[in-house]
Amino acid sequence: MHIPDAFIPIWQGAIYWIIALVFIALALRWARKDLNEEKLPLVAVLAAAIFALQSFNLPVSMGTSGHLVGGALAAIILGSPFAAVFILTLVLIVQAVLFGDGGITTMGANIINMGVIGGFVGFYTFKGLMGATKSMPISAFVAAWLACLIPSLACAVEMFLAGTFPFTEGLIAMGIYHAIIGVIEGIVTVAAIYLITTARPDLVDTGVKTPAGAKSI
Repeated sequence: MHIPDAFIPIWQGAIYWIIALVFIALALRWARKDLNEEKLPLVAVLAAAIFALQSFNLPVSMGTSGHLVGGALAAIILGSPFAAVFILTLVLIVQAVLFGDGGITTMGANIINMGVIGGFVGFYTFKGLMGATKSMPISAFVAAWLACLIPSLACAVEMFLAGTFPFTEGLIAMGIYHAIIGVIEGIVTVAAIYLITTARPDLVDTGVKTPAGAKSI
């Protein structure tokens, strides 16, 4: 899902960058307001985990790749979609600058797809389903699945607008791959939320209660 340089015209990449910078500014405001010394290690752990999860790339036809995203996990654990924008921006910068995974001119689009769309879809889907089902596993699984699938479809649309992908074939290729990958992301997200809320419920802002019989460490 990391869009390389030259896959999007410079002028389109500039538009995505402008939109991304608005959300980055809001994410920085969230960080100044809500992050404290206790949560900083959790942010670092989530960033490292998301970086590792995204390192497992599966090639998708037409030159791009499929992988887990992690936006829903960051947003749910830290209680804000802007947490996903904040963490995914850091991850994407490191990946692009140090490892050449994703482009610099296209980074705005990548931040929008994985951080903004992934974070907002994951967070609000989780909140809505938690209110309806009261089930963390169901809510987190569906939220993470959608937060993997929908950004991939957005990526396909961007590639179509750039003249890189044909519309239907791009949606099918990206959608099928990420619908399957999203199942893995859902399982990983549920497991991570359970483990973190069991170990350190004081650091988590999900509305999920500590599992019965579990004690905070």
